[in-house]
Amino acid sequence: MVEAITSNTSRRGLKHRTGIAVPLLLALLLGALAALVLLPQAQHLRSLRDGVRADATVHSGGTCVLGRCKVRFEADGRTVVANLPPGSGGGKNPAGTPVAVRYRAGDPQTVAAANDVDGGASVLVAAVAGGAALLFLALSAHQAVTLARRKRKA
Repeated sequence: MVEAITSNTSRRGLKHRTGIAVPLLLALLLGALAALVLLPQAQHLRSLRDGVRADATVHSGGTCVLGRCKVRFEADGRTVVANLPPGSGGGKNPAGTPVAVRYRAGDPQTVAAANDVDGGASVLVAAVAGGAALLFLALSAHQAVTLARRKRKA
């Protein structure tokens, strides 16, 4: 009988700890995504704002969210085929579609669609991920406070 009570109590304790740990883990992952991936992506796109503008064609469409779109354009008298950065809007266009790009003057492989160089979409997604991280952090803190109050009552 004592073993059954102890086993049931430890299961409840594990459930409560899981209720704290899972939102905390999600908060950490979303915060890391926003701070380490999305904000640097927005800064990279903004760095190309003053880049050289060129008329390009979509060389190969693909999953632009993963960075598999390529464009072909002329830079310094030579033809360049470069990858658009992940999250680029170039995937909306099939191969052969004209698109305006901006590239770094010394490095034409560093390119982004002209519509994406303001970085607004990346900043928006970073803000949403950061907000979700704060929400999950608050949820985890609420669970911890609730668990502490229950233990104090018992």
